[in-house]
Amino acid sequence: MTTLQTRRLGQGLEVSAIGLGCMGMTGAYGTAPDRGQMIALIRAAVDLGVTFFDTAEVYGPFANEELVGEALKGLRDEVVIATKFGFNLDGATRTGALNSRPDHIRKVADASLKRLGTDRIDLFYQHRVDPSVPIEEVAGALGDLIAEGKVRHWGLSEASPATIRRAHEVQPVTAVQSEYSLWHREPEAELLPILAELGIGFVPFSPLGAGFLTGQIGRDTTFDKSDFRNIVPRFAPEVREANLALVDLIASVARDKGATPAQVALAWLLARHPWIAPIPGTTKLHRLEENLGALDITLGTVELARIDGAAADLQLQGARLPAAALAMIDR
Repeated sequence: MTTLQTRRLGQGLEVSAIGLGCMGMTGAYGTAPDRGQMIALIRAAVDLGVTFFDTAEVYGPFANEELVGEALKGLRDEVVIATKFGFNLDGATRTGALNSRPDHIRKVADASLKRLGTDRIDLFYQHRVDPSVPIEEVAGALGDLIAEGKVRHWGLSEASPATIRRAHEVQPVTAVQSEYSLWHREPEAELLPILAELGIGFVPFSPLGAGFLTGQIGRDTTFDKSDFRNIVPRFAPEVREANLALVDLIASVARDKGATPAQVALAWLLARHPWIAPIPGTTKLHRLEENLGALDITLGTVELARIDGAAADLQLQGARLPAAALAMIDR
């Protein structure tokens, strides 16, 4: 088994510097891949040194947690499993309604434990902030679960700095998960400073822009009809030309470094702060190996300045999420 570099999030939680986002293993980017192959991929990730795996009850729904639980059976003490609560789910359907009432959080925790085949959740995120439930009540409920040993650490996803501060005062927050990449740099203004102040780790999702920053998506690329990128504004054909300028920039740096665009995009993230641990997702072993290769790429001060300076001049277009999803973001 390979040993990877590690990163320390808040409250002393240590994880591999690059984790594995498992959402796409049960759909989201088109038809769900073969289950057996995905189990093999997760186990291969462990062999390669990955210790940080991200799932959620809503992925599938439910099927993703079951997949991750089966894949990590017998490996439980070697890994950190993150999952999430916060939605009402009706059978196998997400109703879209947020629900972070304490009694619901407890029910989700028990159900997730069963699906994951484990006795504890290492990192339990509130998937989206529920404006109808004070964050202090949510933090208190997580504190109870932590005291009982069902949860080791908790975090928030797409939460505002004000919400994070209030939550942290009740029950220390270990990590915040939000979108962050060269394609979406909004967290730099207010989110990263408060995480640094409070000693909270940051787990960027979509660190490769849902595949866009890898250079594998061109002007004429089409997606499977069930692929969620079909409804994401920044992937629309009419804005793709403008956004590909960023991909060209990353590819230029990659050529100079003898690396791939994906590796440069991840190395850029890793260079921002030592408490950042991105979770790129993939369903292919060679892409997993490529992503982990980012740990061997060092971007110096001059290179980072070159990237940041050139990126600042680009006019990127399109929202990162559909309007309905953006409406759920805590501001």
